[in-house]
Amino acid sequence: MRIAVAAGAGDGGELRPLDEDGSPAGPAYAVADLAVEIAARERADAPRWVWASSARLYPRLLRAGVRVARCHDLELVENLLLGHAGRYGEPRSVRAAWARLHGLPVPPDPPPSQEVPAHVAQASLFGDDDGGERAAPSDDLGQVVEVHAAQQRAVAGLDGFALLAAAESAGSLVAAELGHDGLPWSAAEHDALLTELLGPRPSGGLRPRRLQELADRIGAAFGPRTHVNPDSPAQILKAFAAAGLPIPSTRAHVLKRVDHPAVPLLLEYKELARLHAAHGWAWLDTWVRGGRFRPEYVVGGVVSGRWATNGGGALQIPRVLRRAVVADPGWCLVVADAAQLEPRVLAALAGDRAFADAAAHGDLYEALSDAFRSDEATGGLSARAKAKLALLSAMYGGGTGEAVQLLGVLKSRFPDAFEYVEAAARAGERGRLVRSLLGRTCPPPSAGWRELTLAADDEGDPPDPSAAEGARRPATAAQALRSRGRFTRNFVVQATAADWALALLGSLRRRLTALGPPRLVFFQHDEVIVHAPAELADAVTEAVRASAEEARRLLFGATPVAFPMEIAVVDRYADAK
Repeated sequence: MRIAVAAGAGDGGELRPLDEDGSPAGPAYAVADLAVEIAARERADAPRWVWASSARLYPRLLRAGVRVARCHDLELVENLLLGHAGRYGEPRSVRAAWARLHGLPVPPDPPPSQEVPAHVAQASLFGDDDGGERAAPSDDLGQVVEVHAAQQRAVAGLDGFALLAAAESAGSLVAAELGHDGLPWSAAEHDALLTELLGPRPSGGLRPRRLQELADRIGAAFGPRTHVNPDSPAQILKAFAAAGLPIPSTRAHVLKRVDHPAVPLLLEYKELARLHAAHGWAWLDTWVRGGRFRPEYVVGGVVSGRWATNGGGALQIPRVLRRAVVADPGWCLVVADAAQLEPRVLAALAGDRAFADAAAHGDLYEALSDAFRSDEATGGLSARAKAKLALLSAMYGGGTGEAVQLLGVLKSRFPDAFEYVEAAARAGERGRLVRSLLGRTCPPPSAGWRELTLAADDEGDPPDPSAAEGARRPATAAQALRSRGRFTRNFVVQATAADWALALLGSLRRRLTALGPPRLVFFQHDEVIVHAPAELADAVTEAVRASAEEARRLLFGATPVAFPMEIAVVDRYADAK
């Protein structure tokens, strides 16, 4: 059973029951309190809720204490369908989709500041305002119903897409719940860590004491007549040039090659300044309330299907800060990540029997290492390191030095796996689209890319690259072809890994709901953290493993490839690895 939802400008809205194909199964009716009605229907029928956007509506329900099991997020699914049709970037709102259905001018999507007003985002972060969404315009129930029916027809005609739409929509519920529940975060631990590394909290915009000490020492290292602001790359470059050591940039890998007493001071300064700017006291004041860090996740914020965040840097928590992620008393953190996820996805995708057998258990790189033990061309690298380098080069497009020789070994021993990514790269170089296993589609090349690469080839359709052809193309065109090929080579693997991770999230969320109090509190590409009562740690661990297995079956069927989860039960995140 499905129920379409149109949120009103206040607490109310409209609902209408639907059949699975999206056709109306009953009359529409208005309700004075949408949260109360959805809670009642969820208890009675557990339908799949059809609404414009979980990101806008679901936080309102969560603050009212209402959670739902399933939904169909029209905006996310419309975005997937547009991508599949090669129409990336077109408006995805319900109003835009409805206009396309009727051949009418398509309105642009509202900018993020209107789509999620600042005070709504604040409410979803901190739960201290239950009226934020009232500023949003009302949904049109008729448009919701019609767009959903059209999406159901489109999805039915695309192999695997129904699972992708369901997984993406489930991800939208998880994302809202992550922001609502929050990651346990000790402000006291965070402050103590900053004080330990930087000195006491400064006032008036001054540098922390440790940064100022380093800045003074950096200046002294260049001599009394040289003024150097370590926050200014231009001044640093000028100072090194004056010392007879010209360098092209102030990047860490460049500085490490320079023999000068200022270098170790600059490297330490850069690292601490980055921590202060990205996760210092201002971050702590903004993002941590009530012992929780509540980021705003953006489902499918990256074209490969990986998530992004609107501020807060939830996907880049520095290792040094993980000691501030502390479970509540009597609770624990179950930290789990998929081991060697993308190489295993490639093994399952390619159907290479020898490769799949190697990925059936344990350390994949070690299992593949026998293929590289006889290759002595790579100096002191271990056989396992050779296997890892070869696989990463195949997936990410490495093609120089040791990687060239190791790729040759990979091609001869695992030809189907090698050809799978090579075919994706060739498709990209020809300007074609490639897709994940479930149908998530890469963006088409830009008009500028097509103009550059077509102009470089007399026949108009760039052939497969070779040394001779590359030599007669302008370097910029050859680089554009290689860049596109590297992108599509990795896209088929990374996007399928994102599909697997979404299936994992949906399955794990369902199992945790059955357990009761445990909550998903963190997700990052292939890693999850569950906050759970300590006595349920074993049950949560089993739920994670079962969910990984279910995701494997849903995507890859009877593949022998295993997707093991590395799991640690800890009191603080820093102790997990």
